[in-house]
Amino acid sequence: MRIGHGYDVHQLVEGRKLILGGVEIEHEKGLLGHSDADVLLHAISDSLLGAAAAGDIGCLFPDNDPQYEGADSLVLLKKVNEHIDKMGYKVINLDATIIAQAPKMKPHIEKMRENIARAVCIDVSCVSVKATTEEHLGFTGRKEGISAHCVCLIENK
Repeated sequence: MRIGHGYDVHQLVEGRKLILGGVEIEHEKGLLGHSDADVLLHAISDSLLGAAAAGDIGCLFPDNDPQYEGADSLVLLKKVNEHIDKMGYKVINLDATIIAQAPKMKPHIEKMRENIARAVCIDVSCVSVKATTEEHLGFTGRKEGISAHCVCLIENK
């Protein structure tokens, strides 16, 4: 068994969609990035790659490669899962946290969990997604950005 940790952060800006866990969330701002900037799925991808000692999401999908501009991070997460599968690993479980002052995540958590479970080929009961604020502290508390952390467990197949 191997444990991995992932972290990602993106700035909130006007004129972009807010997509987290593969769910489009109504909000006045969205996350800035080369892909769809889904910080949750990027943190999950990095945790899986880290557990497999396979680098990070930027190694597989460089942000200077035009083919990934606007990329759907659910598709990228599926590719990460295929990559670690080829290395001989399978996902056991994921535990992720979204850090955002706004918007409220609770109405979207179950759909996020379903999307993630489907992308990494595990049961939804093995996917935990939580959300918290930082009590108006730091860049997330000032609504300047959103971050996410994830820890995962993988094992040899």
